[in-house]
Amino acid sequence: MKRGGSEAAKRRAGESAAAAVDDGMVVGLGTGSTAAHAIRDLGRQVDSGLDIEGIPTSFQSRELAREAGIPLTALDEATPDVAIDGADQVADGDLVKGGGAAHAREKIVDAAADRLLVVADPTKEAEVLDAPVPVEVLPDARSTAADEIEAAGGDPTLRAAERKDGPVVTDNGNLVLDCAFGTIEDPGALAATLSAVPGVVEHGLFVGLADEIHVGSDAGVTVRQV
Repeated sequence: MKRGGSEAAKRRAGESAAAAVDDGMVVGLGTGSTAAHAIRDLGRQVDSGLDIEGIPTSFQSRELAREAGIPLTALDEATPDVAIDGADQVADGDLVKGGGAAHAREKIVDAAADRLLVVADPTKEAEVLDAPVPVEVLPDARSTAADEIEAAGGDPTLRAAERKDGPVVTDNGNLVLDCAFGTIEDPGALAATLSAVPGVVEHGLFVGLADEIHVGSDAGVTVRQV
């Protein structure tokens, strides 16, 4: 999977999606570097008088939204009119997410929203999904879930923390297995298989959830309806 899209491309994608937010909306606030640009732009709009509430999908997006001055709410208090979220890979409107280990909460918010606007740069686009799929598992299910994922054709690797010893621990207190499957010809079938593994909290395949894909580049933004 290609990495390293320019900040200008990410900013254009984020601001393009933020422009679709209207007064009075409840907005799901995704996680990641491209979604962060949308959150910052929404904060500027709030400062100029836009009346919205945000539902963050992670500690990171919550802190960024607070810094940006966006009033916050929660799913048990409001339903998102729109969610803006990034992706690690996009193919035919289906996504691999979870690079930031926030995919469980992201999927809950994104699925609850009336519309999901995906923000990405061109490095995230692919003809077919083939990126490793992050799978959040209960700590006690680390080994048993890995065995079942291997039986389903995956190669699971426990995600290690970068700045400390030990594994990555999600906001939910769980572990993440990055599971390589090679080319994913049928994302829906694989999603169902992973969801059925005991101990799996959530996986990073987002199938059939996206409504628009905003792809920023150094030249502008392309918006595709899904």
